[in-house]
Amino acid sequence: MNNELLAVFEYMERERGIERSMLISVVENALQSAAKKGTIPSTHLRVEVNPQTCNIRALAQVEVVDKIRTPHDEISLHEAKKIKPDAVCGDILEVEVTPKNFGRIAAQTAKQAILYKIRQAEKDRIYDEYKDRTGDIVSGTVRRFDRSDVIIDIGRAEAVLPSRERVPTEEYQPGDRMRAYIVRIENLAQGASIILSRSHPDFMRRLFEVEVSEISDGTVEVKGIAREAGFRSKIAVVSHDEKVDPVGACVGMRGIRVKNIVRELSGEKIDIVRWHEDIKTFIANALAPAKLIDVDIDEEQHIVHVVVETDQLSLAIGKKGQNARLTAKLTGWKIDIRKDQEGEPRFEEKVAMAVESLAQLDGVEKDQAQKLVHAGFLTLEGIVTSEKGDLESIEGFDEQIAQAIREAAANAYEKVNGKVKA
Repeated sequence: MNNELLAVFEYMERERGIERSMLISVVENALQSAAKKGTIPSTHLRVEVNPQTCNIRALAQVEVVDKIRTPHDEISLHEAKKIKPDAVCGDILEVEVTPKNFGRIAAQTAKQAILYKIRQAEKDRIYDEYKDRTGDIVSGTVRRFDRSDVIIDIGRAEAVLPSRERVPTEEYQPGDRMRAYIVRIENLAQGASIILSRSHPDFMRRLFEVEVSEISDGTVEVKGIAREAGFRSKIAVVSHDEKVDPVGACVGMRGIRVKNIVRELSGEKIDIVRWHEDIKTFIANALAPAKLIDVDIDEEQHIVHVVVETDQLSLAIGKKGQNARLTAKLTGWKIDIRKDQEGEPRFEEKVAMAVESLAQLDGVEKDQAQKLVHAGFLTLEGIVTSEKGDLESIEGFDEQIAQAIREAAANAYEKVNGKVKA
């Protein structure tokens, strides 16, 4: 009995749960390959292992001949008759050619072959387990770093979070728990490679599906996502039930649903946009909270021209153009945002308005108001806070006129603001 080989088999059966029949098949193939390389030079060789005793026999096919020319592949008729009394020249017999030290060699070979087989089986098992899970969210623990890639233990396998799939604002440390999105599974020669992402737009989509029951059951549909991972995202939703508000469903009671997702995404801002089939309405919703004056569509250039009030321009464009850029990604249209030129008075109009305003003061003639405006005094506050000599230096103004205008401006300013600025 080969006690060493038997111990290997029993350990693998007990600790790894591998059937003995599979182990025997692996060992037989490995021993046959090893024997052919040097131990037994026969051309036609077969190795068999007894399942109960683990005794090993090496069997070679030899041809019965009168005169032996190839010792390892031929047998004399005299020797053949000892094995098979009715043997004749030309018969093929199977004879045992097991070397004396074959048991020890077999045990070492078996260990290597079985370990290799286990590693290969593990790789195949991982690939089979995860090949249909592309698009799922998995939880794992940060194990180590491979250059800029993060290696994550997801249970029975290790996955890779490449640098391009990381969120720029996030930092990871060994032992950190995280969730990530399975982008793809690659079956490489060295085994299955599971590629994860935390910056993929569909990671946010899957988080909303998990958190918002109306999305998971199809009542609310996610029509699109535009994401700048770590900073800001927009998600467009529509309800297929008129009784369900899609935005309210995603936000949740007291904002709990969207807060959970924002927390998972390390504070990334999320704009939930009501989708609409009319592109003008959709873009107005996407650019909110900015208020739009006009939206004009250029079908040929596939551009949407948006006009906003001057004070709404920075809000519509967003910090570093982020709001406009995400809206373009979400809607699929180029966005051109301009301020309202017609609504903004021209310089001449501003001058005329200032003259008209100052001419309303008691005792101030229109020509005096014009002189005040041209001298740079456009408002009541400007007159009230001026130095005594400033008004007297205006052509046609003496001390008496300057004092009268200051008093009239002070009285009007006090009526509007309650007191005169010092």
